[in-house]
Amino acid sequence: MKNQDNTATLAPGVRPREVFGWAMYDFANSGYTTVVITAVFNAYFVAHIAGNADWATLAWTLSLSVSYAAIMIAGPLVGAHIDLHASKKKWLAATTLGCIAGTALLATANPNTLALAVLFIVLSNFFFGLGENIVAAFLPELASEQGIGKVSAFGWSLGYIGGLITLGACLAYVTWAQAQGQQAPQFVPVTMLITAAIFALASLPTFLLVRDRAMPQPARHAYSGALQRVLSTLRHARRYRDLARFLVCIVVYQSGVQAVIALAAIYAQQAMGFTMAQTLLLVLVVNVTASAGAFLFGYIQDRLGHVRTLVGTLIGWCLVVIVAYSSTGAAGFWVAANLAGIFLGASQSAGRALVGYLSPALHRAEFFGLWGLAVKLASILGPLTYGMVTWLSAGDHRLAMLITGAFFVGGLALLWGVDAARGRQSAQQEDQKGRVLSTDRP
Repeated sequence: MKNQDNTATLAPGVRPREVFGWAMYDFANSGYTTVVITAVFNAYFVAHIAGNADWATLAWTLSLSVSYAAIMIAGPLVGAHIDLHASKKKWLAATTLGCIAGTALLATANPNTLALAVLFIVLSNFFFGLGENIVAAFLPELASEQGIGKVSAFGWSLGYIGGLITLGACLAYVTWAQAQGQQAPQFVPVTMLITAAIFALASLPTFLLVRDRAMPQPARHAYSGALQRVLSTLRHARRYRDLARFLVCIVVYQSGVQAVIALAAIYAQQAMGFTMAQTLLLVLVVNVTASAGAFLFGYIQDRLGHVRTLVGTLIGWCLVVIVAYSSTGAAGFWVAANLAGIFLGASQSAGRALVGYLSPALHRAEFFGLWGLAVKLASILGPLTYGMVTWLSAGDHRLAMLITGAFFVGGLALLWGVDAARGRQSAQQEDQKGRVLSTDRP
């Protein structure tokens, strides 16, 4: 697989069908974030399970925060353990089953089972986050250095198509159910079962087509070895100063991104007065623009550079916040939402690719665990900040949206200090050192 400059996009020995299998996991799990986190269950939780109480949005964001905190603790340890034992596919299978089961159990949540709803959202999102970290660690094994942006973008782009199909199936069912006179407590549980089923089916190509190329590494004890590696990585982070700075940058700008993902449907219904059907249609269209944005910016990133591409997307996010805050009608919010879709796909794809580009080969899963930690910390800070603002301001979602824009401005400030070429050189030097040490062992 080559690009127009005749440069190999895939790593040696990797076939296109394997990349397709890997990308299908993005297709599969995107239905969970689209339906559960972004479009359906979040608004249902606030309006029906929590009864539109003043604390309802805060309760939703706190539930997500608990799951993200658990991922922050477990992610780097699981990643280091996987590096030691070369067991990505086994762990990916376990986390996939956990997320599918948790999503299906959300179908049992109702206004009388607030505690269970919180438990199932915490568990399903926890397994989703771990799986997201693990599947990302396959990326540097599949793509060449020159093609990592394109391959990452292909996964994100296909992922948005998966979210689109899952949401479309749910929208079709909701439209039918509403025509039959059903209310949200009757049709929302079925959308959870639809989402779980599509996740299960669409993830099968990943396990059938993708190879785990990593080799086990020696350690006296699996989990003590994993912990030692994580602590060592954190102690010696100065060796990878560009990667370390970028991880901090991710925490800041992803706080804004994650707030939008977690609260888009809530904002549409609470601030803009959208119905659930209108919200589903909006998110469905946004998935199309997000897929296009991820695909387009993948090519831009490999030509323009990782850092410059991200600078452009963060400027775009600032524009999104301004347009959304200024909108008083549906038309303006549709414009803001579709701009968000373009820059959502681009910023997510570009960030993942840059982490892979800056990571030493011997520590890929471990550093993607740290990437996951940064994203999950952002997933706590962003939505929780939004939830606190709405609670303290008696439900002022516009103010909360405006404050969200500060995260993108902060991300831009941090990104200016990241030198991708210098960071890549540091990673290569670490890989060379590891190879020398391995050949020196008796």
